[in-house]
Amino acid sequence: MTRLLAFAALTAIALVAGPALAQTEPAKVADTSKGKVWVDAKGMTLYTYDKDSSGKSTCSGQCAQLWPPHFVDGDAKASGDWTIVSRGDGKKQWAYKGKPLYLWKDDKKPGDITGDGVNNVWRLAKP
Repeated sequence: MTRLLAFAALTAIALVAGPALAQTEPAKVADTSKGKVWVDAKGMTLYTYDKDSSGKSTCSGQCAQLWPPHFVDGDAKASGDWTIVSRGDGKKQWAYKGKPLYLWKDDKKPGDITGDGVNNVWRLAKP
């Protein structure tokens, strides 16, 4: 009987804590007029910056105000093609295949891709 109660208690804890412990993906794929792209949890398009080197963000200050980094939430862990970049300010940013990811301040709703090609250095992040 004690084992049954212990098992029931552990099962209840797992059911309650499970969703909180579940890892969320850093991005999902969405269709746009230019094909499939990575988007954040709100459906906003993600971009890469040609001036970044693999595993390092060079967009800070005014650049990061225009192109907000796709920050890592909490204690998320990288896996596969997803990595985490440490920024100069100590914050963590998602990267896909080594390229840090950003949002664009002028995209107002999911599906907007107005940042593609800005200054010929900003690109849609594609899977």
